[in-house]
Amino acid sequence: MTRSNDDGFYEVYWPRATSVGETRPLAAKLDTLNGKRVLQLWDFVFHGDKVFALLEEFLKARFPKVEFVSWREIGNILGSDEREVVASLPKRLRALKIDAVITGMAC
Repeated sequence: MTRSNDDGFYEVYWPRATSVGETRPLAAKLDTLNGKRVLQLWDFVFHGDKVFALLEEFLKARFPKVEFVSWREIGNILGSDEREVVASLPKRLRALKIDAVITGMAC
């Protein structure tokens, strides 16, 4: 076995590309879900229909006045028209008066 003369240092490369998107501040955290409209977004992977039903049940027990807008309203967010669906989300969220979003399952 030959010993290299690298002194324990190796040349490495960062595997990610340079970030080109602008950083924006996060939305303020909601103090409660009571009285809020929560949209479910799903990519039709895994069992989102079952998971969202369980989440609704759990969250309504804790926040009885929360209103859910079903994933059926937007449809599949992953597919051949994914770019258009995602690009239209801000406008759709405003039109539906959405306060929060739960997205799943493998988004």
